[in-house]
Amino acid sequence: MEATAPLSAAWRTDAGLVRSHNEDFVAVYEPETPDDRVIHGSLYIVADGVGGADAGEVASQYATERTLHYYLAYADHEGWGPRLIEAMQSANTDLRRLAADRDDSRRMATTMVAAVIQDGHAYIGNVGDSRAYRWRHGALEQLTRDQSLVARLVEEGALTAEEAIRYPYKNVILYSIGSEKRPPIDLYDVALEPGDLLLLCSDGLTRHLDDQEIAAILGRDLPEEAADSLVGLARDRGGEDNITVAIIQHGQSAAAQPAPALPEADDEALTQTIARPRPVAAVEAVVPVHVEAAPRMWPALLVLTAVMILQSTAPLGRSAQVWTPSVVTCT
Repeated sequence: MEATAPLSAAWRTDAGLVRSHNEDFVAVYEPETPDDRVIHGSLYIVADGVGGADAGEVASQYATERTLHYYLAYADHEGWGPRLIEAMQSANTDLRRLAADRDDSRRMATTMVAAVIQDGHAYIGNVGDSRAYRWRHGALEQLTRDQSLVARLVEEGALTAEEAIRYPYKNVILYSIGSEKRPPIDLYDVALEPGDLLLLCSDGLTRHLDDQEIAAILGRDLPEEAADSLVGLARDRGGEDNITVAIIQHGQSAAAQPAPALPEADDEALTQTIARPRPVAAVEAVVPVHVEAAPRMWPALLVLTAVMILQSTAPLGRSAQVWTPSVVTCT
């Protein structure tokens, strides 16, 4: 078996400056022994809760902890990626059961991006609009595709990337843990080289920083300092949402190079960040081992958007941001 490159990681979560509580959650499993590494690898999870009040907080923490529990319990499952996806699906079942047992009727759901790292590969499970990126030789690539309304509309050609920035429902997610019996969870098999960095983050980061800025910070700082810098800059830009990052360094880092000054955020720069539903084939070494194909559905999505606009009398809150696919029948 090929020797595994050493890993170093750092993670941070912050409520930001606008929200009174933090609905994000981050969890890490790092093996303590060589045997544990062979059996489990290393697991990193970032979740962004949906539901408002305490429902989002409960959903993100509970689903993350259950995913970690099932992942460790499914040690005999064949394949690292399928094992991760099955753990996330089991957590989905548990979260739905928890929501049904609660005394109130609030929906509980959460986005989730999780990565198992073993033997030079990252096996990434993703549902919702939290993201995974790979930094390599100064360049940043988004590895996951957002499962969001605005990303789908851009992908289908119904919106341009520029229009997506001002789209009033850009926070509406199509799928999540807790939203349905078995949500479509995308799985990516990503090859890692020594010196690569993997970034998992909630959308509280990417709404304030573009890819170039993130890449500059990752190339300049070690993971601990980079995590602080990313969260700090997102707060300085307004901290409009909870901010969570997990940075995993695979192998030795390259010598830190002086980074260019970071410009203030503007709409043109953020175009690169808001709508990047990049096809898997465009990401080098990423194998779409379980990505469910969606039909061309932008006409139905536009109808859904119109209905939402007519029914809304105030800006949409995070508590109403899960789209139920059964609302619209696509042909």
